[in-house]
Amino acid sequence: MPEVRVDKWLWAVRVFKTRSIATEACKKGRVMLGDTPVKPSRTLKPGDVVKVRKPPVTYSFRVLALTQNRLGAKLVPEYMENVTPQSELHLLDMVKISGFVDRRKGLGRPTKREGRELSRFTEEAMDNWEFGLDFDDIDDYDISDNENFFGDDE
Repeated sequence: MPEVRVDKWLWAVRVFKTRSIATEACKKGRVMLGDTPVKPSRTLKPGDVVKVRKPPVTYSFRVLALTQNRLGAKLVPEYMENVTPQSELHLLDMVKISGFVDRRKGLGRPTKREGRELSRFTEEAMDNWEFGLDFDDIDDYDISDNENFFGDDE
């Protein structure tokens, strides 16, 4: 098997869920060979490095072998090597962590998982927060000592 279409290979090694999604990504310029966008019909050969942009990360895969048939997940490492830079993977982790903080308007209520992550995040923030006021001292404060507490001139 000397050559395989790039969209078919990306689908076969499970980078995309369907071949039509892989074809669409190629047409939109999200799949690159080197630094040039490729058409879905572009052929691959072993040793090529394919870059796939799935915002916010650009993944890089080295072609180890060619296949036209969809593979089982356990066989994928025999056909491709993930050579994505570590900085890109850290960016993905940051987006996963901050996903519940900057939630776009109109997405509805947070899921149960997002709610747990949000409460865990706020609890940690409150534990690390240093208040300037000791709440035990509030009971000792007498408001009647301050005549103009509310700004009245009476």
